[in-house]
Amino acid sequence: MNRRTQTALAAAIAAALTLGLGACGDKDKDDNGSGDTAATSTKGPGADTGTLVGGTPVKGGTLTVLTNQDFAHLDPARNWTLPQMDFGTRLIYRTLVTFKAAPGDAGNEIVPDLATDVGRPSDGGKTWTFTLRDGLKYEDGTPIKSADIKYNVERSFSPDLTGGPDYAVQYLAGGENYKGPLTGEHLPSIETPDDKTIVFHLKRPVAEFSYTATLPTFAPVPQAQEKGTQYDMRPFSSGPYKIESYDRGKQLVLVRNTNWDAASDPIRKAYPDKIVVTQGLKGGQVDDRIIASDGADASAIEMPWMRPESVPKVLPKPDVKARLVAERTGCTDSLYMNTSKAPFDDPKVREAIMWAVDREAQVTAFGGPAIADVATSFLPPSLTGGVKADPLKIPAAGDAEKAKELLKAAGKTDLKVSLTVSLGDKTRGEAIQQSLAKAGVQVTVNTVDPSAFTDSLGDIKAAPDLTITGWCPDYPSGATFLPFLFDGRTIKDKGNQGNYSQFRDQATMDEMDRIAGLSDVKEANEAWKKLDEELMKKAPAVPLMWQRRALLVGTNVAGAFGAPGYAGMIDMATVGLKDPAKSQG
Repeated sequence: MNRRTQTALAAAIAAALTLGLGACGDKDKDDNGSGDTAATSTKGPGADTGTLVGGTPVKGGTLTVLTNQDFAHLDPARNWTLPQMDFGTRLIYRTLVTFKAAPGDAGNEIVPDLATDVGRPSDGGKTWTFTLRDGLKYEDGTPIKSADIKYNVERSFSPDLTGGPDYAVQYLAGGENYKGPLTGEHLPSIETPDDKTIVFHLKRPVAEFSYTATLPTFAPVPQAQEKGTQYDMRPFSSGPYKIESYDRGKQLVLVRNTNWDAASDPIRKAYPDKIVVTQGLKGGQVDDRIIASDGADASAIEMPWMRPESVPKVLPKPDVKARLVAERTGCTDSLYMNTSKAPFDDPKVREAIMWAVDREAQVTAFGGPAIADVATSFLPPSLTGGVKADPLKIPAAGDAEKAKELLKAAGKTDLKVSLTVSLGDKTRGEAIQQSLAKAGVQVTVNTVDPSAFTDSLGDIKAAPDLTITGWCPDYPSGATFLPFLFDGRTIKDKGNQGNYSQFRDQATMDEMDRIAGLSDVKEANEAWKKLDEELMKKAPAVPLMWQRRALLVGTNVAGAFGAPGYAGMIDMATVGLKDPAKSQG
């Protein structure tokens, strides 16, 4: 398919989205995020925001999840990427705080989960206290205790349990040299005075710590269940489902956790009796099966998103188009340059790459403007007040001649570099290869299986020259974005997450520290935007696009919507089936 045709098809999808996809609905708002589906439309800033597909589910049946990949990590101490983060926190384990299960902007609100509230600050925001609800139990019926949450937060410091959020490492007092509970030591800055109370003592005031407590790090893990790196295979359930079987790369089966009590959980509806994740499907198999919706596939959803080449299979069929969810992700995909070595240790070379990249080609390779927008800054519009910042004013299609001039000035006119991408991003890698070739840069594209991609980037000694990957804010703040991407102090030899450019710049780190000390959230947000502009000039990476997560569901699926708090993934807390008898499970 040529570029012009694909873009036209994507534009037609955009028009369809403007008219609405499927039945639109909202959640009746209450204090805890529960509520039945209302019949009114509540569209937010985007035409597709707030779209609910399939009506209200009923209890029972087997929901099938079709995917091309295995989960990188399900251990809550290691779980920090999609689609496993939302899958784990909505189905297998609970956290102190979570995102409201509602379509549209309401899905960015946080509500209590294991805790009775979203946390109580004291000592000027340096101390945070949470109290657990009554009636919380694990899958074996034993009570969930505050010490279990403390234990999992401590596990996140373990050098063997890499890949997870490191907010605890950044925020908790006395954690600089702590190596986790597997050493036999515990962290004094987390106190559990009784089984229902947990207190966190921070290095500095953190006004947004409630949002941090939505992350899998703040799920409970009883010390008696510790299995080190093998915990990935069988996390102990505190949520509505438990793992019945897990054959890596092939199938994961969840069944009801009979000791989960809906009365203690106002978020998760747990409609299906069973959830079967079928992994390792190739090419367009996932999309084709859900489009056809034959047999059990009528009761299926997909992850992590629809393939671009499936766009023309969806448009001509109104019944299929009505089963498309396309929520904004709030994420930025970027081309990261390894600044720790030549040639990208030279700012002039990085600037040249910034001008050489054709970002329009990236959007086209991904499926067109209905599924993605050209990015003009690192911070997405969701973190800049809805405004698309564009400090450099570089043409979306790039400027190869300008890039050649910059490379000539840097004395680098015959560059040969490697680009590593996830297997599903091969087309986008080739688009980068083509646009850089126009500026005289030869690029070799290497692909990695999606389940191993993140871990492969985490070894900094073997890190590629270039890589394409995305970053999503964990909550609506620049504090969850720029420091993880460009703070040189976050770089780890193994399990490096976020700073894929290996960018170390003292002025940038000093400004991050200054912003972190601001008590006024609005002032901090403005400061993050100004820092974003400065980082664009230093060019450690090239922002490529802001995505929408296009996802198809089967004809028997109900209650499907993109969760803003989980980058547009279908919210597993409330999805279910119209007719359980048709699920053949």
